[in-house]
Amino acid sequence: MVGKRGFSDAFADAQLGSNETLERIEALVDWSALEGLAREVRPGLAGRPPHDPLAMLKALYLQAMYDLSDPGLEAQLKDRVSFRWFCGWSLSERTPDETAICRFRQDAAAAGVLERAFEAVNGQLEAKNLILKRGTLLDATLMAARHNRPKLEAGPGAGVAREPDANWTKKNGKSYFGYKLHVGMDQGSGLVRSAVMTPAKTSDIEVAPRLVMGDEKAVYADKAYSKKAFNKALKAARAKPRIAYRRHKTEPVLGRWKKRRNDLIARIRAPVEGVFSQGKRFYGWTRARCNTLARNQSRALAVLTMFNLKRAAKLLAA
Repeated sequence: MVGKRGFSDAFADAQLGSNETLERIEALVDWSALEGLAREVRPGLAGRPPHDPLAMLKALYLQAMYDLSDPGLEAQLKDRVSFRWFCGWSLSERTPDETAICRFRQDAAAAGVLERAFEAVNGQLEAKNLILKRGTLLDATLMAARHNRPKLEAGPGAGVAREPDANWTKKNGKSYFGYKLHVGMDQGSGLVRSAVMTPAKTSDIEVAPRLVMGDEKAVYADKAYSKKAFNKALKAARAKPRIAYRRHKTEPVLGRWKKRRNDLIARIRAPVEGVFSQGKRFYGWTRARCNTLARNQSRALAVLTMFNLKRAAKLLAA
């Protein structure tokens, strides 16, 4: 694995710290292109930063990929050789403690670094012809707030002072308090091209234009995205609107051909649901980790960056 190694590393077993997944990801990205972004975190501070910014950014990717808390990441950086080498720290170098990790993570979120790094990495994957642009698959999922939701006696619409960006919505007759993550996936490659985190009550159709890239040949989505204005905008951009039909009040049931079309669209857009399934099983997306929308979005984009890189490595190995 590429990384800065010290004198003591020369005597280590060649297999020490071997992690095939991280090695493939390390080799897949031109990390120098992200170094400038990493240096934008706390650029106004006087003196030399205590830890290399690019190494800290890569540490945040490990934190997202393995669903680690700040203390958990500190412990793993001290314990796992593969983590140290992925970030570029030798065995003898001092690594950040949980306070340094927390400050860098929060400052990176405030500067929007993870968002731009996500776009930069996707640009590199596009240059490798891994993004097909045949279509974009849209979907969204709810994520519970970090803090417990307000009690019923607090009244409808009540919030949590420590988590001001979270709010209420309903789905299938059940109330949810937290956030919503919206994504756009590239059809065929399974790579996520766009992602936006919002408060839970934000409608899917409101965010949809921000998920469309403008170079896809079609857009596939369920009936939550069914709106004439959106269809018209897609056609103007020369993208076929493959949006599921919504039953109107005047229709007791959908016609047979409309139902058939909806079934075909559902099959094509099904892979995007796998992103949320993996996110909730492996990356802690059941409940938010942070108190603010910006920090939760940064963590989600760190996860999606590593999700894309793992997916890209498999595509190149196939």
